[in-house]
Amino acid sequence: MTARIVVAGASMGGLRAAEQLRAAGWTGAITVIGDEPHMPYNRPPLSKEVLAGKAPFASLAFTPKAAAADVEWRLGTRVVAARLAEQALALDDGTEIPYDGLVVATGMRPRRLTCPGPLTGRHTVRTLADARGLRDELTRPGARLVVVGAGFIGCEVAATAVALGVREVTVVDPLPLPMVGPLGELLARALLRRHEERGVRFALGTQVAAFEGEDRVTGVVLGDGTVLAADVVVESVGSVANVEWLQGNDLDLCDGVLTCGRLRVGGRPDVVAVGDVARFPNARYDGVPRRVEHWSIPTDTAKHAAKTLVAHLTGTKGELASFAPLPTFWSDQHDFRLQSFGAPVLGLDDVRVLDGDPDGDVLVGYHTDDRLVGVVALGGHSAATGAARYRAQLLKQPALTA
Repeated sequence: MTARIVVAGASMGGLRAAEQLRAAGWTGAITVIGDEPHMPYNRPPLSKEVLAGKAPFASLAFTPKAAAADVEWRLGTRVVAARLAEQALALDDGTEIPYDGLVVATGMRPRRLTCPGPLTGRHTVRTLADARGLRDELTRPGARLVVVGAGFIGCEVAATAVALGVREVTVVDPLPLPMVGPLGELLARALLRRHEERGVRFALGTQVAAFEGEDRVTGVVLGDGTVLAADVVVESVGSVANVEWLQGNDLDLCDGVLTCGRLRVGGRPDVVAVGDVARFPNARYDGVPRRVEHWSIPTDTAKHAAKTLVAHLTGTKGELASFAPLPTFWSDQHDFRLQSFGAPVLGLDDVRVLDGDPDGDVLVGYHTDDRLVGVVALGGHSAATGAARYRAQLLKQPALTA
């Protein structure tokens, strides 16, 4: 019987895992299982180009590499349970599928608010269907939008809505500044100014207590009793890891699925995890296991995890180098871009302007013990180019943990 690797999850992480398994020398069967009906596609444009009506689905779909052309795709199907000791998965159509190797790539889903009130008119942005449904609502004349959450998605949606001509756009967040968690106060204040100058309103330092309306949302009630009129609400309040199907296998699932530095799950040589569901130690920094929800992580983790899994299944000798990816993210909002390399969140106590000015194009460095651990640019093309110049410097730094 032909040995089989099953990839649970058919988003970008699942695709990259399948491709990297072939690149690592796996010649056996590969089956990728995913709950969406679509082949893997690029998600970042959903809150920007797709929502703005500038990008059709065909432009988002990834084209699998030729080496992965023989991969079996089981789409519109969800893995609901796993028996790792028996190397078997249960699917939502009632079938079971055995495996010799398993890649956990089930990713995240949007967290939802549990406040009282109607559900109709409340949206998240994670899938193509989400973006299409939200666009239909935002393009109605006179729409008033309230975005709950001033993180990456929330700020991008607000910027896109302003460009679409939405009559009122208000962002609500319990923190005092937008994106202050990942960026720190200096850039968060600069970001707030830019959004307000372009017409976005903010209600910061407050939470949502309830939603008004009968059949659908008509207003958002804040913690101080203020009511914001709303025809459409976008909930952008974080993510929940899709790990319920792994319960009952004695794994650490408190925040995604915990892995070792080789991306093995629960010490099992036949199970690895990739993408933003994986909580892994990064040898480049302090070795503390963390999830990283950046676009570069599915590819980085897939390369390392595929080598780990194929080495086990084929009996290949040798040790992998320490896993030390350089996280990368960008966010396009209005007419400016945030571009980052490294881990700014680890250097929020020592933030320095490296070039430019917060009122214009600016490049900021984040430090730990006087060591540069991340850079973020805010502004136009020149700022993003400036950040890219630091990428090589960050990559050359020796890993802190073995």
